Amino acid sequence: MIKKTAIATALAAALVPLSQVQAADYAIDTEGQHAFIQFKISHLGFSYILGSFEEFSGSFRYDPENLEASAANLDVDVTSLTSNHAERDKHIKSDDFLAAGDYPTATFTSTGFEPTGDNEGVLSGELTLHGETNTIEMPVTLLGEGEDPWGNYRAGFEGTTTLTLADYGIDMSKFPEVMHDLELYVTFEGIRQ
Repeated sequence: MIKKTAIATALAAALVPLSQVQAADYAIDTEGQHAFIQFKISHLGFSYILGSFEEFSGSFRYDPENLEASAANLDVDVTSLTSNHAERDKHIKSDDFLAAGDYPTATFTSTGFEPTGDNEGVLSGELTLHGETNTIEMPVTLLGEGEDPWGNYRAGFEGTTTLTLADYGIDMSKFPEVMHDLELYVTFEGIRQ
């Protein structure tokens, strides 16, 4: 579920309309640690579990003249999940939840983008997590764009969405209802290729 959200967020960000950017392909800058896929889920209604996926890759294409031609994709290594607690991480990645041994990769592929305002929009796409694929929508925002000090052209985005875990075949029925949904937050910089 975390994977799905992360993937959706990254793709959504890729399609935000940017009037200053010409049509180009961007590689998400994971090497420089300028991209994050994070999640938040209630812990029994008493507090929250926060975590992230440490290993992922992706790219996006943005065409300000033809938004329908814009596209994004993301591959997330589900086994790279961390919540800063080794035993809990092992449990989350077990067959009780993500079954990372059987489903080690989550993917997101965009299917559309709808502008909703200046530098904002809603990215739609297919998120595959835990062997299940669903269409998700993620509101995204352009954080900034321009040349960096080393001569690269960058664009940065953020997005959030909520995933219902049961939609991905993850059984949360024995847990309180507040734990049935997961918030996904994605932020990243892309380097124009």
